[in-house]
Amino acid sequence: MTEPIRIGNASGFYGDRFSAVHEMLTGGPLDVLTGDYLAELTMLILGRDRLKDPALGYARTFLKQLESGLGEALDRGVKIVSNAGGLNPSGLAQAIGELADKLGLHPKIAYVEGDDLLPRAAELDLGQPLTANAYLGAWGIAEALQAGADVVVTGRVTDASVIVGPAAAHHGWKRTQYDELAGAVVAGHVIECGCQATGGNYAFFSEIRDFGRPGFPIAEIHADGSSVITKHDNTGGAVTIDTVKAQLLYEITGARYAGPDVTARLDMIELSADGPDRIKLSGVRGEAPPPTYKVSLNSVGGFRNEVDFVLTGLQLEQKAELVQQQLEQALPKRPAELKWTLAWTEKPNAESEEEASVFLRCAVKDPDPKVVGRAFSSAAVELALASYPGFHVTAPPGDGSPYGVFQAGYVDIHEVEHVVVLPDGTRTVIEPAAETQPLAPVDDIEEPMPLLQLSSGPPRTREVPLGRIAGARSGDKGGDANVGVWVRDEKAWRWLAHTLTVDLFKQLLPETQPLTVTRYLLPNLWAVNFVVEGLLGEGVAAQARFDPQAKAVGEWLRSRYIDVPEVLL
Repeated sequence: MTEPIRIGNASGFYGDRFSAVHEMLTGGPLDVLTGDYLAELTMLILGRDRLKDPALGYARTFLKQLESGLGEALDRGVKIVSNAGGLNPSGLAQAIGELADKLGLHPKIAYVEGDDLLPRAAELDLGQPLTANAYLGAWGIAEALQAGADVVVTGRVTDASVIVGPAAAHHGWKRTQYDELAGAVVAGHVIECGCQATGGNYAFFSEIRDFGRPGFPIAEIHADGSSVITKHDNTGGAVTIDTVKAQLLYEITGARYAGPDVTARLDMIELSADGPDRIKLSGVRGEAPPPTYKVSLNSVGGFRNEVDFVLTGLQLEQKAELVQQQLEQALPKRPAELKWTLAWTEKPNAESEEEASVFLRCAVKDPDPKVVGRAFSSAAVELALASYPGFHVTAPPGDGSPYGVFQAGYVDIHEVEHVVVLPDGTRTVIEPAAETQPLAPVDDIEEPMPLLQLSSGPPRTREVPLGRIAGARSGDKGGDANVGVWVRDEKAWRWLAHTLTVDLFKQLLPETQPLTVTRYLLPNLWAVNFVVEGLLGEGVAAQARFDPQAKAVGEWLRSRYIDVPEVLL
């Protein structure tokens, strides 16, 4: 049995806390420091960078972080693994080498590639995207570390792979040790979003005593795949069963969490306390991965623009109707998509002008930038002296900006050549999984027994916000959104499982009523997860709604009033 490997994460997205690399390296002992930079939106940003300069396409912030972090890591014997290579991992590896030369350092650098399918997009029936990248797994990273690499950078691998690879290399796992791999995937899923595991974006944030600057998370992964989630001593935030549970529910579907190396069974996870700011994850089971790789496809969908009209005081609906009619008549050409939304935020008899106002937004999209450029925004501003009383907008006229469209594709695993380039330049092909299993829902999860009442009469209830007893975390998966809801004791779970149905969910969130919503039970977490198909249109880059990544949908749900048995309050 090997000692556990201690893996810290210093980035949850491209733009996360710049100082985190230094903080994690100097805050306490680590074996590996990882960083996740590749959200779906980031791939579009990097794709546009690559169009401007083929030498770009990687997360340049990561390179700047290494200016101070690389020497520190080498001195402390900490390996660095990151997907910051984006669309150009070889270019990032070369840039790190040049940086090391300037610093007088001599790290062994490896990189993983093969995910970029853009040259073969048409052949693989993936259309004509701007970027097309398969989600690779962890074995290229593991191979590089076993070959002695100090720094490993990758292209598009799954978020958890930067954690699974070091764990597999450290413990010498075989590719069919599915339970161990699944345990590392779950640990990786918890820490890959940075401070979301230590109190960030957490429903019960007011319970955290020191919340000012949450520390970044650490996973201590054992040889059997179990792990402990923690953080450096003397850092802010907290690691509790609920902060970890919240992250487990982030951007998932049902009980099976599929990846290129293993499918993890989320319905098998057991959580337990292991001391202050230490939560143990155990009991995870794994199965063979699916026979296909998921592919991230990003395209430029066209151009968009928007204008926010401020409506104040009385007759707000009539004012909105007037300016809508005036603007649509003034447009030289109607955009392909024109959408009005009115945010009712005013208070009657308000004591401030802001509280007496609402915002009327007009958002437009079109393949032609001229249609949604100055022709649109100037038409709005030209109404200033000829429309409703009190007319003003929140910004001056502006040009349209390109927007992106995300789609998920799938290709057979044998169509992708997963390659690791070792520190000595050797190119090694990582073979795809020899054993696969098509992904299917788990259909034997049973609802708990209904909540037993303490009296023979009808239960006494009180109408309160759902958030009084339930936490939630929501997020995006392309055009879909997930909303995970959990409670903190078995009685509340028995009530939640029978009460928060798809019908009630749609009633509480009217925006979801015309959409397909699927509910998944996770009894081991006292949680239900809802997947709302199409809520985000064509993905975050398309800016289809007010909250384009669905980050606050869970908080909206928690704010809605529902009859709750008083015994639970």
